[in-house]
Amino acid sequence: MNTNWIRLPGILVQGHRVASGPSAAYPYSSLEKQKPFFKSLGMDLSPYFNGTLNISIAPAVFEMTRPEFTFPLVEWTDLHPPETFSFSRCRVQFQNATYEGWVYYPHPETKKTHFQNPSLVEVITYEIPHIRYGDALEVDLNPEEITVR
Repeated sequence: MNTNWIRLPGILVQGHRVASGPSAAYPYSSLEKQKPFFKSLGMDLSPYFNGTLNISIAPAVFEMTRPEFTFPLVEWTDLHPPETFSFSRCRVQFQNATYEGWVYYPHPETKKTHFQNPSLVEVITYEIPHIRYGDALEVDLNPEEITVR
């Protein structure tokens, strides 16, 4: 894949803590529960960590415009209505290492709770040793799929 990445500085921030769960909202990791549904739709996320990195790119904001994958109205839980998810390849740069991954975008118009700020990019990637909230990192996004303003 030949991508002309756009590299943005970011800070790792705490999210809603439902992807890695369990949480007050779910008695399980939401991402772990979603992975089999995504796999049945053609996207195998099993090699990646069961959680997301919440990367603040503020003051910039992003919009998922032409993602590589969109899965409409996935019925992954009986706790709320189906949700639409989109994914775009990305990379995370941390302490001189590069981690391939995916921007994970639950569409806000189908979400019941846990809304994200448009300056917050959620990333699914491999486990990154020693990373902590507040750490500076960089995220590479595909400008053909994601618009940054």
